[in-house]
Amino acid sequence: MKGIYLNFAVLSLAMLLCLCQAKTHLHPLILVPGTGGNQLEARLTAEYKPPSLFCNRWYPLKKDKNGWFRLWFDLSIILSPFTRCFADRMMLYYDPYLDDYYNAPGVETRVPNFGSIQSLLYLNPHLKHITAYMEPLARSLEQIGYVDGENLFGAPYDFRYGLAAEGHPSAVGSKFLSDLKHLIENASSSNGGKPVILLSHSLGGLFVLQLLNRNSPSWRQKYVKHFIALSAPWGGTVQEMITFASGYTLGIPFADPLIVRNEQRSSESNLWLLPSPKVFSQKKPLVIAQNASYSAHDIEQFLEDIGAPERVKPYKSRILPLVGKFVAPEVPITCIVGTGVETPETLLYGECGFDEQPEIIYGDGDGTANIISLLSVELEWADNRNQTLKVIKLPGVSHTDILRDDAALGEILGQINSINSV
Repeated sequence: MKGIYLNFAVLSLAMLLCLCQAKTHLHPLILVPGTGGNQLEARLTAEYKPPSLFCNRWYPLKKDKNGWFRLWFDLSIILSPFTRCFADRMMLYYDPYLDDYYNAPGVETRVPNFGSIQSLLYLNPHLKHITAYMEPLARSLEQIGYVDGENLFGAPYDFRYGLAAEGHPSAVGSKFLSDLKHLIENASSSNGGKPVILLSHSLGGLFVLQLLNRNSPSWRQKYVKHFIALSAPWGGTVQEMITFASGYTLGIPFADPLIVRNEQRSSESNLWLLPSPKVFSQKKPLVIAQNASYSAHDIEQFLEDIGAPERVKPYKSRILPLVGKFVAPEVPITCIVGTGVETPETLLYGECGFDEQPEIIYGDGDGTANIISLLSVELEWADNRNQTLKVIKLPGVSHTDILRDDAALGEILGQINSINSV
């Protein structure tokens, strides 16, 4: 019996040593989510003025001892009175004199668990089945040796805020880039100085690209091993024009898109995701209404005509210069995108105007981002010998299924294993 126990102990020690060696072989990895891809909390102050009795400061009943509650995602928002509360509290305001965005008066927000993957796994941990986001990807990463807080990290952020072109303040978005930079440095330092793998989804890819381009080549070379961008809408999406014109419920049943439309129009990051004139042709109408049609080169007029003239100035001054160029960061990049999924390409509005959902003509893409946007950096950097770029196309995989589809997860893990083996 002693021999059996001894053999078992030796085998256990060998397995432990193998696991430790596997972990030390891995480059630290940071997950950066897309729009709506992490939890968001809020707290109301005395300055808050509710738009209705339903939205009084007692709602929701469940708060922590300091008054913080779950703002995104809470199931009550599917009920119309509470949808209005949600929209009111999610609203951003642009100050043309300060040239920046801020929360609604009396609403404080925070992003929980920065540095951990916990707020990326589920949008609501009490509704795991219907709000799972990066959980399947995270579990797959754990199977190859990644551990939250050791060599696996998360970079959640307030996805309502975006970034602005040089010379314009963007306090919240810029702070996120600063926090992400420090997370990268700390992750590298705590893992023996190994450079980091950055893995983003959707809008997260745009933030990562900006972070790389806003730091020196020497910093990028020291701290970033590889950048993997999943479903990155580099040039925006036609879907975003539905959001601005008619509102978009993100597939949430029973929610009225018109109730959330003004809130969605207020989002700084949504402006960033409108179709870029650099990517979409001036000759291609993206929206056709009764009395006008709009290409990506007509966004300012489009914003005027849908009743959002206050969005024109920040779009023109802050967003257009930001999306006007794709600077190659000269860090190895792998883009993994879905293709062959029906994706809004042209929107047709009839007599009822923009208060009804449009008839949609579909084209190629991943169901959310158009193929021309997903592949735009491939065309832009084709002749750049200093930019290592690999594009992997996954037929039939949608914008969000890329985080849970078995074939997609296999491809992602294959790329990560390949990076770690070099």
